[in-house]
Amino acid sequence: MLIDMLHQYQTQTKCLVALDSIIFGFDGHELKLLLVKRGIEDEHHTWSLMGGWVQPEESLEQASNRILFELTSLTDIYLEQLHTFGNPMRDPVERTVSVAYFALINVEDYDHKISKNFEAQWFSMQELPQLLFDHSAMVEMAIEHLRYKASQHPIGFELLPEKFTIPQLQKLYEAIFGAELDKRNFSRKLLSTHLLVKLDEKQKGFSKKGAFYYRINEEKYKKQFNTFLNFLPNGIA
Repeated sequence: MLIDMLHQYQTQTKCLVALDSIIFGFDGHELKLLLVKRGIEDEHHTWSLMGGWVQPEESLEQASNRILFELTSLTDIYLEQLHTFGNPMRDPVERTVSVAYFALINVEDYDHKISKNFEAQWFSMQELPQLLFDHSAMVEMAIEHLRYKASQHPIGFELLPEKFTIPQLQKLYEAIFGAELDKRNFSRKLLSTHLLVKLDEKQKGFSKKGAFYYRINEEKYKKQFNTFLNFLPNGIA
């Protein structure tokens, strides 16, 4: 029986397993995507998502964290498996199945850590270049998933610095959804979650009064992360 099983494995066509990372960032003004330059066959300087191969001794989670660390030097950021892309024609070089992950980081805090070895560059979500293979489909699926999760869960805070103002948070959500939000309604819904801790410090240089800084209540954030909170008014998400 064991011999028959081994024979079945040996006669199967092998394929490669790759990981691709959709890395979203927020710079305080707009949502961005981190891309790297690739030179494959005749496609010199094609932009692509950061990716790599799953090694024999790695799980998918270990490989995704390793690849992200190689690019950003970060080990403790939001990373979620999105979807598996397996179209037989997706990679013209070799039959490859790709498992896509998406990550969320704050551009201002971590931009200096981005590896220069991969010629990585941030692009506005409004001005993306043509991407390699089916990476555009991966990005499209990732942004839709991000919008869904951001409308129901406090995932958007992963894109912010440690302290932030309500206007900064509103600008983030407007960047994610591509829509203008009512200031009072957004603030009311946000504060009703009791996830924020108001600090005795104001943002300076933007207005006479200045907006108070807030930080996340880490304990409540972890407990309520998967709770449906409904941040946005009807018709936006």
